[in-house]
Amino acid sequence: MQRSQKKMMKRPISLWKNCYRAVNSGVKRINDDAGYNKKIKHLKEMRNKAKTAREIIEQYDGPPVRIMEVCGTHTHEIFRLGIRKLLPKQVELISGPGCPVCVTPVRFIDEAVWLALQAGVTVCTFGDLVRVPGTKMSLAGAREKGAKIQIVYSPADAEKYARLHPEEQVVFLSVGFETTTPSSCLSVKKAKEEQLENYSILTANKTMPGAYEALKGSADVFLYPGHVNAITGTALCESLTKEGVSGVVAGFTAKELLTALAVSLKRYQEGKPFFVNCYPRVVTAEGSKEAQRLVDELMESCDSEWRGLGVIPDSGMKLRKEWGMFDARVKYQIPEMEGRANPACRCGDVLQGKCKPSDCKVFGKVCTPQHPVGACMVSNEGACSAYFMYGV
Repeated sequence: MQRSQKKMMKRPISLWKNCYRAVNSGVKRINDDAGYNKKIKHLKEMRNKAKTAREIIEQYDGPPVRIMEVCGTHTHEIFRLGIRKLLPKQVELISGPGCPVCVTPVRFIDEAVWLALQAGVTVCTFGDLVRVPGTKMSLAGAREKGAKIQIVYSPADAEKYARLHPEEQVVFLSVGFETTTPSSCLSVKKAKEEQLENYSILTANKTMPGAYEALKGSADVFLYPGHVNAITGTALCESLTKEGVSGVVAGFTAKELLTALAVSLKRYQEGKPFFVNCYPRVVTAEGSKEAQRLVDELMESCDSEWRGLGVIPDSGMKLRKEWGMFDARVKYQIPEMEGRANPACRCGDVLQGKCKPSDCKVFGKVCTPQHPVGACMVSNEGACSAYFMYGV
């Protein structure tokens, strides 16, 4: 009896303990649920308050701002996606020197024509350069006079053509920004390894930072080209904030472009120079070290003429002296060319953001993609071409 009485005595105590624990556990669970629900409510409120990139752009009510695209692909994608239609009146998108063919000066075309007609070389070139007007004629005009103009899709194609045609002297027209310069260098390096004596390049390669500085008075914010920064990294553009230059690196999808524009508008209102990488899935701080080493091995900076901008110090790239046997200017002793553009063409003003293509008197009349007066109407990346294509 004593044992059973003890059990009976313990049972209520243990029951009370279990009940107490259960109640406490329930209270804790209720408190946890309350905290969780509170967090969810807070997140929902934050989500409702947060604006999408499109809403930030459409509802922008800050000061007037000029945003300059310096990438031909950005120009065309912004038109194609209808992004310009979202912009408030105080936000102006202007097209800058983002097309390598467009910024190539008339003098370079004259040099290429001279090589084709006077030196008798085979000129290998990208297709859009063929119709860019020179002082007297384009490469298409030179071809009509018997010059041999070979269309290629890469410097590697030009080097291969030289290897397969040892009886011809071959010159590749090397134009472009930091994105394409490594491939030109690679073709030269391969030509040396294969001991090709009939291959050289005519350089008009350019680097972007000098252009940003030259144009900082023309725009408030730059949309930096994502593919260029994929090679160079972000350090150069970040350092430009010290010079008062603001910009964001932009990708090429609708979401990436809208994000870059929204970030530009929000940061611009802060009133101080800024840099933001809005294309982190491709662009890193250090860029492509391998491509940078290759270019540094073969090339060095030089002053370079930009169509519409004049000569910008240290904004070009040329082959180093030790690679001079592949430099067409050295190899063929090309005479100095002056280069005179058609005075009716305002391509230079368009590239500086001084006017829109539609402000040019010959735009869409005398100057069309079929009969271009200036380089900006020739290239698929040109601003004039984009304005004509999308009926602006």
